[in-house]
Amino acid sequence: MTCLNKDKMIFISGPCVIENRRLVLDTALYLKELLADYPFDFIFKASFDKANRTSLKSFRGPGLKKGLKILEAVKKKTGVAILSDIHLPEQADYAKDFLDVIQIPAFLSRQTDLLVAAGKTKKTVNIKKAQFMSPYDIKYAVEKVESTGNKSIFLTERGTVFGYNNLVVDFRSFGIMKGFNHPVIFDVTHSLQFPSGKAGISGGDRSFVRPLALAAVAAGVNGFFMEVHPRPQKSLSDKHTSYPLDKLKKLLTDIERVYKAVR
Repeated sequence: MTCLNKDKMIFISGPCVIENRRLVLDTALYLKELLADYPFDFIFKASFDKANRTSLKSFRGPGLKKGLKILEAVKKKTGVAILSDIHLPEQADYAKDFLDVIQIPAFLSRQTDLLVAAGKTKKTVNIKKAQFMSPYDIKYAVEKVESTGNKSIFLTERGTVFGYNNLVVDFRSFGIMKGFNHPVIFDVTHSLQFPSGKAGISGGDRSFVRPLALAAVAAGVNGFFMEVHPRPQKSLSDKHTSYPLDKLKKLLTDIERVYKAVR
């Protein structure tokens, strides 16, 4: 999938989790129409299973087979590329028939069998850098995927553990990871989480999405990962950091201005 236009950024966006078929389809249609006017290659994302929720009671999603069928319907209806994450090596071979990009969750980005299984699908693999991992060490995850002959890889920064229940973004990591010769994505919404900071769920502060996003463009990122929702306060996952759909146009316009200024 890494046949990308070098004059465009990558924009990976959608709701955190598949809450229902209507939500993901409506969101994908909205994003496709909106992004048609901006210099982005759009990839729609939604998780079929949030296997790493803080609490056992938290909503996880519809699961592998039902979730991928919903994403298949989204692709047929919209024609956009689709991304979702896998958590087990045996999921890779099944998921490859539905997905354009297979994502490795941050907490699992050192799991050798998972990375190799994803690489073997020959799909683009989006590796999220773990919250506990140095940007220099992402090269070892890259090597595991590349060992399969797969060179189609994205590297995503999503913040680093900073004390209890907080993350911080080291903007030097963008330049460091670009040194491994793969597109570097900034997961701006997840980087603003307060992991496990709300009594069994992750909190966060979406008010910093805009300044961090604009700074990341200036720092040279190749694209963004951004979870969005029509009603973030009602979202079943990441409601404190998901960005409101009705505010996205203004943010994209500001990102485009900075992008053109620094190109």
